[in-house]
Amino acid sequence: MSEGQIRTEVHGHVFKIIIDNAAKKNAFTPAMMEQLSDARTALHDNEAYRVGVICAEGGDFTAGLDMPKFFGPTAEKRNIKDGNVDPFGLAKRCRKPVVTAVQGIVFTIGIELMLAGDIVVAADDARFCQMEARRGIAPLGGAHFRFLSRAGWGDAMYHLFLCDEFSAQRAHAIGLVQEVVPAGGQIERAMALAAIIARNAPLGIQVTKEAAAKYVEACEAAAIAYIPKIRDRVLGSADAKEGIQSFIERRAAVFQGR
Repeated sequence: MSEGQIRTEVHGHVFKIIIDNAAKKNAFTPAMMEQLSDARTALHDNEAYRVGVICAEGGDFTAGLDMPKFFGPTAEKRNIKDGNVDPFGLAKRCRKPVVTAVQGIVFTIGIELMLAGDIVVAADDARFCQMEARRGIAPLGGAHFRFLSRAGWGDAMYHLFLCDEFSAQRAHAIGLVQEVVPAGGQIERAMALAAIIARNAPLGIQVTKEAAAKYVEACEAAAIAYIPKIRDRVLGSADAKEGIQSFIERRAAVFQGR
């Protein structure tokens, strides 16, 4: 499919979710976001699936959003079904454990998608960047609090403010990634970890995740509730229009802070 898709496979009790838009560095379209929500909901609902693995085809995990399809005059409507698991675990979190395998480019929503899961295995060629502020907007998929809870205030603000690119080794050092493996081995390792988890008592694993989530739930709820306010402020700004236009025109943006 030229517009990309989300594919799924079943491996025993492991439900594998595959991002498949390699020709465009796995950039997400609105349709792909809907399909990811459907896949995460299938993992959440089906008792036969004990663990999820999210991975991607090709050399990159994802370059982020296909921006013109989400913002501006050519934006397409998203239709996430009522009651579905949110792709970013904001409105509804998947109750099953999720292991994410990343490689190559892991930009913007790529970081947010992996942090919506539980364990991350990174190829040693992975490159991370939370660059929304370089495009006149801000992280709206949970990075503003999950980056903080994984890495701590200083390291989180360092990367959120600089919008810099950093390595898999750096991501491991600050806690965003749990294992770094040679490029090409990240999916195999994620599947192996998932298989180990799947052999444990499923209810015990699920209530462990549920109880752990309770620890951060109140703070996360406040941070999630604040997203509409920051979304309105940044998406309606002149800087956001400039950021999107500069991205389309492949030029440096000129921001004015309004």
